[in-house]
Amino acid sequence: MREFWDSITSAQPEPSLRVVIGTGVVALLLIAWRPFWRLTRQVVTIAHEGAHGLIAALVGRKLAGIRLHSDTSGVTVSRGHPTGPGMIAVLLAGYPGPALFGIAAAFVLSRGYAVALLWGLLLALVILLLQIRNLYGLWSVLVFGALVFGVTWWGSPAVQSAFAHLLTWFLLLAAPRAVLELQHSRRGGQGRSSDADQLRRLTGIPALMWVGVFGLVTLACLAVGVVWSGVLPG
Repeated sequence: MREFWDSITSAQPEPSLRVVIGTGVVALLLIAWRPFWRLTRQVVTIAHEGAHGLIAALVGRKLAGIRLHSDTSGVTVSRGHPTGPGMIAVLLAGYPGPALFGIAAAFVLSRGYAVALLWGLLLALVILLLQIRNLYGLWSVLVFGALVFGVTWWGSPAVQSAFAHLLTWFLLLAAPRAVLELQHSRRGGQGRSSDADQLRRLTGIPALMWVGVFGLVTLACLAVGVVWSGVLPG
């Protein structure tokens, strides 16, 4: 137990720049190549709905459950006043959520705590699992959690560090693509119940402006993450 605790609380050696860049390239491939993206996008949905749920709890709404679907869509249901700052905050959290989780992970990695990051992610997935209300969502979180657990429990320090960097890059790079997909679906006449359109109905601010806010936040997180990774000088 002492060894286990030390592995979490101790900083690990920084990976080489080659590893940092290499994991970024792999993450980009997982996002850019459609056959991979159809599978890996579910991780973005998990982070998206998790962000909705987290903010709902923080603003005092009663979280009623989360559903994840096979088309990589999802829905988070919370009970409370249907309008007002709390509901706006919940809707704002979704699309920037993966990028904000990614930048938080990048900060932890910049301090050398890759193992602590992975165990923290496992804890977050367990909490999320308690809120899942459909079978596909349960399966998705369990599969992702099993992958993270396998690397965390059996992986060498080098493998754990590389995997943590891969996940961080994935979140930072995938978040802007999800925003682009949102606007693409809106142009096609779909997505009228999207977070941006719900924010328009609540605030009167055009949905396109909210999409722009989502995009700016995700790109800003990516830029900061690149600097913190050491790929570019800060």
